[in-house]
Formats: sequence, C-alpha cells, structure tokens
Amino acid sequence: MKFVDITNDIAFRKIFGNETKKKALISFLNAVIDFPKNERIIDVEITNPYQLGKLSGGKSTIVDVKAKDEKGNIFIVEMQIAEFDFFHKRILYYTSQSYVSQIDKGVEYNRLKPVYFIGILEFEIGQNPNYFSRHKVLDIETKEQVIEDVEFNFIELPKFDKTIDQLETSIDQWTYFIKNAENLTLIPESVKDEGLKEAYTEADKQNWTKQELEDYERASIKERDEIGRIEFAEKKGKIKGKIEGKIEIARQAKSMGLSISDITKLTGLTSEEIERLQ
Repeated sequence: MKFVDITNDIAFRKIFGNETKKKALISFLNAVIDFPKNERIIDVEITNPYQLGKLSGGKSTIVDVKAKDEKGNIFIVEMQIAEFDFFHKRILYYTSQSYVSQIDKGVEYNRLKPVYFIGILEFEIGQNPNYFSRHKVLDIETKEQVIEDVEFNFIELPKFDKTIDQLETSIDQWTYFIKNAENLTLIPESVKDEGLKEAYTEADKQNWTKQELEDYERASIKERDEIGRIEFAEKKGKIKGKIEGKIEIARQAKSMGLSISDITKLTGLTSEEIERLQ
C-alpha cells in the first residue's frame, strides 16, 4: 500500500467530502465532537461534495468540507497549511455566517442549529501544549456555558508526536492517520473503527484513478509553490527590516558626529550609502 498525503487539497476532500463513502466523515466528526453515545452522528449530508473537475483549479491554503447531520447540526471541517493575518477573525466570521444564514430575517430563532468548526492546522495557534483543543463561550468565573450553539475545535498537527503504540482515543487515531498516512505502507493493526478503515482505504493510491492522481500531484505542486511564496515573503520582510534598522542606526550615529568610517564598521553599510542619508 502507498497512501497519499491527507493534507493535500484533493486527498482531503476525496476522503472527507465523498458522498458515496460517508463513514469516514461520520467517524471523524464523532471522534472530534465527542457526543454522548445516544447523540452520536448517524448520517450526514455533505453540502459541498468532492467534485474533481471543480477542485483542479481550487485554492490550496484553506480546504474545507461542510456537512449537516440528521438533526440539522452544521459542521465545517477545514485543513489549513499556512497561518495568515487575522486567522482567528476569519474563522469567527466564517462560522458566524454559517450560523446566521440558516434563517431569513424575521424567522424564529429557535430554528437555528449549532455550528461546529473543526480546524486541522499545520501550525500552532495557542499556548495549550495539547494538540487538540475545544473552545466554547463560557462564564469566566463559573465555566457555565450559557451561550451555546457555536463551538471551535482545533487539531494542531505540529504538537502531535504520539507513536502508534501511544494512541489511546479515537481522535488520537484520526490525527495519527492525517499526519502520518503518507509514510505508512499498511493499515495499522490497532485500527478497528470502520470509518477510519474506510479512510485508509480511500487514501491508498491503488484505489485512485489516473485523473485523480494527476490532480493530486498538481495540487501538491501548487501547495509547495504557495508555501514557497509565503516563506520568501517572510524572508524578504526580515531582510528589509534588518536594512531599515541599519539605516536608522546610521542616521543616529551620523547625527552624533561619528565618522563615516566608524559608521561603516558599526552598520555594515557602504560609505556611499551613508553619505546619501539625510
């Protein structure tokens, strides 16, 4: 067996957004949200299903799957490969939109159903040392949840370092799959959950069509290019910041009467660059 990279755009939606094979998504949602046994998800409707043609030219930094269960609860599952400005504001806005768009203006509020956001992140967002965190609106003193209906769940992949022998919970099993499947050659013997088994089977390249594999490779290239652009922009920004810092030091040194020779030694700027400073 040779498994795909689950964080890849095409792979992620093929596994979690497949209308004909929903066991994987149902199992994953039950593992993350941890509903009581009598309230666990039985069925889901995928509201933006996996469609190969539409995904070929899609975005690669944010990949999402939206679903609704038999009770009307809404789930947003996102895979995000790179952090960006105002990350927290975007997910709050996006989740709020999914909540308010359920009813038209003037319609009774009791028709609003809970919205659960699940973010699978390839970066860290908080100080919590645990890789999995759940966020709700709580009373600061009593921890009572008076305001319900919106919940945010985050799986921070860089914080997950458990080995196959250390997996204790369903969410451990799923996170191990998402982070490590690409490097495995067999389905781990410890996997008993039917939904997770289905996910491993769907992730096996032998079960992919030629077109799917081509789009998978194309998405991988786009992802690497995008990460490269982000890293280049960050590097360029750091270099620019260092140069601006040297220029400011040179200005101050010049105003203090230091010689150009001394300023050159202090900042590394050339004598011509220093002479041009106002």
